[in-house]
Amino acid sequence: MEEQKNIQDLTLEEVMSDRFGRYSKYIIQERALPDIRDGLKPVQRRILFAMNQDGNTYDKPFRKSAKSVGNIMGNYHPHGDSSIYEAMVRMSQDWKLREPLIDMHGNNGSIDGDSPAAMRYTEARLSELSNELLTDINKDTIKMVWNFDDTQKEPTVLPARFPNLLINGATGISAGYATEIPPHNLNEVIDGLLYLIDHPLATLDDLMAFISGPDFPTGGILQGKDELKKAYETGKGKVVLRAKTEIEMTRRQQERIVITQIPYEVNKANLVKKIDEIRLNKKIDGIQEVRDETDRQGLRIVIELKKAANAQNVLNYLFKNTDLQINYHFNMVAIDHMRPCQVSLLHILNSYLEHRQDVITRRSRFELEKAQQRAHIVAGLIKALSMLDSIISCIRQSQNRKDAQNKLSEQFAFSAEQASAIVTMPLYRLTNTDVMQLEKESETLSQTVMQLQLILTNQQALQKVIKQELQQIQQQYSQARLTTIQDQVQSLDIQEDLLIASEQTMVAITKHGYLKRSSLRSYQSSGYEQVGIKESDELIFAQELNTRDNIYLLTNKGKIVYKPVHEIKEYRWKEIGDHLTQTITNIDHQEQIIAVFTNNFSIDEETLVLMTRQAMIKQTMWQQFKPWRTYKTRALIAMTVKENDEIINAYNCAIDSQQLVFVVTKLGYALKYSLTEINITGAKSAGVKSFNLKENDEITGNLLLNNEEQQVIVISQRGTAKRLIASEIPLTSRAQCGMQIIKNVKSNPYNIIYISLYSEDLQLRLITQKGSVIDIGAKNIPIASLKQNGKTLIKENEVGKVFNITIK
Repeated sequence: MEEQKNIQDLTLEEVMSDRFGRYSKYIIQERALPDIRDGLKPVQRRILFAMNQDGNTYDKPFRKSAKSVGNIMGNYHPHGDSSIYEAMVRMSQDWKLREPLIDMHGNNGSIDGDSPAAMRYTEARLSELSNELLTDINKDTIKMVWNFDDTQKEPTVLPARFPNLLINGATGISAGYATEIPPHNLNEVIDGLLYLIDHPLATLDDLMAFISGPDFPTGGILQGKDELKKAYETGKGKVVLRAKTEIEMTRRQQERIVITQIPYEVNKANLVKKIDEIRLNKKIDGIQEVRDETDRQGLRIVIELKKAANAQNVLNYLFKNTDLQINYHFNMVAIDHMRPCQVSLLHILNSYLEHRQDVITRRSRFELEKAQQRAHIVAGLIKALSMLDSIISCIRQSQNRKDAQNKLSEQFAFSAEQASAIVTMPLYRLTNTDVMQLEKESETLSQTVMQLQLILTNQQALQKVIKQELQQIQQQYSQARLTTIQDQVQSLDIQEDLLIASEQTMVAITKHGYLKRSSLRSYQSSGYEQVGIKESDELIFAQELNTRDNIYLLTNKGKIVYKPVHEIKEYRWKEIGDHLTQTITNIDHQEQIIAVFTNNFSIDEETLVLMTRQAMIKQTMWQQFKPWRTYKTRALIAMTVKENDEIINAYNCAIDSQQLVFVVTKLGYALKYSLTEINITGAKSAGVKSFNLKENDEITGNLLLNNEEQQVIVISQRGTAKRLIASEIPLTSRAQCGMQIIKNVKSNPYNIIYISLYSEDLQLRLITQKGSVIDIGAKNIPIASLKQNGKTLIKENEVGKVFNITIK
């Protein structure tokens, strides 16, 4: 029954909330976030404390890391040897910490991301500077608590004679919190503290005159003073950190980029690999070779450039596309009074000074008590030496040590402590010299007591001690700044055309969406007719372009794709190439390419005219299709096309074009009107009605005419062809029924399947249903009237109807 009384009826939500809350509190306070006072996480503090207790200090020989790890895990940190060793290794890495706290012999990893050797191979000890974190720890300066098994005591914080949180920074992730505090220069931080001690009401601007910004162990150039100030003020902010680079001239009068410092936490090997991949993939032109020349003298990466390369342009591209430049995000979170807080620079400095005042006050009390106890005993010894014969006689008459102590206290009014010291005093101390030494010691102790009492009662005296100790640290460990601070973020102006190798190439694009570029050598050795395409496909674009050119591809469903020529994958002329859907995600496999536009037009002064099979037409500014951010993976909408419709013609026009729209339908009707009737609309509009179609009719083709004297070729499925002078069709307005331009035959009607503008050198190829191929020159097609069907080009009964016409 008693057991049943202890059973609680709780929901899963309540249990999970309670347990996760406890776990989160533990992770935040005892694992991942640093203390604002000593800047250490619990595992780091335990490592330093255990090694100090074990005598593994900077002035002693190195010891195996495994021995220290085992001691730390067994006594203070029962969370596995790997986490302890990883923390120990990080505290020894001079590219991670501005002032390493552990000295390590052996392989402790590298800036290339190499793993350290196992702890059985490496040796470690505390660095000289870490000794300053532990100084006075045995003088009751900090609170000690029982360890996990209540066998030993460990510190909740270290005395920390220097502000480790700012100097070495911190990084960590816990439940609901993360921290990213950059390292700083020891000399600057102490200058700021000294100023703050003398000027308690100092502003952030005052302090930034001394603490100019982070000082990363890997150096680099930090840009953005306004953002830096915001980060110091709020605890959050973003600055730009870039590598230190220099452009040198080689003996061959070629430029090269030399990198001597890289951004903090950047993996050097990965950075070199990324730059080399850019060279191999020819993303930019101009990089000849990438070398890592890092040695014991320091970091050095050399990027050899081609003779014609623009070094600054290549460097700007690398800043933008590699980790040569990164955004460093401040997120200054630390444990303050057992709670995680977003802290400012002033908050950190004031909390550290508050901690040092507490440490020095506790130390002074401890030392005062010891000095007073010693002064009391020294006074007793001096008094005893002044009546030595009586003391000796008293001791000789005593039965034992305890009896002697009691008699001394009773006969000569010595305290118990004094009597004990007299009884245990060696005989050699009875000389005159030792009396003088005791008197001198008494005088020194008296001065010490006065000084300690002054520190405990006078705030200025306390602050003076803090300043003196900080100045000693500064004098002994000060180092020059590594990171350069620049006020403004430098803009990266990249001339894209200079990054791409200028090379003539053949570009081929098919109706079904296959595209490739081939070298002129491959094209010339194979010949135009040997182009690689699928049997059911059709080549719609084959042209010599420069790799610095750009093209636009339009699909029959109103999508437009932007492609720089150099980004089209290179294949041999006989190969098929890549399908558009391999890179563009929002295009269906069934969509077809109906037009390709090269960049030989003004994007700000010209329009794109689109016409559909179901008689819709629209006009949109090319400006709407300037290269967009996601052009490599997504197409833009050029026109909203209905499900049962498709674009069949597209033209490039001037904004104020006076051209004429010439529309022909399958059943043989034609309409002519001015392009000025089509207003310029947005990219996603569906357009306006171009032609008033009859039932079962559709648009065969649309043409743009420069004048009414131009001739139009009209071909039917029955193989008849004629030339038509545009002036024969009257100029009307859009959305009309049009005029019939072929003879209407009911039993076997003529359907127009192809129209084009006439030119003397135009060569056409007709393919019939039974596989016959008929080639004809446009000049061999006669001019005919509206009521004539034109010249018969095939024997329909023998070869079947025409189903496809292409330009030869």
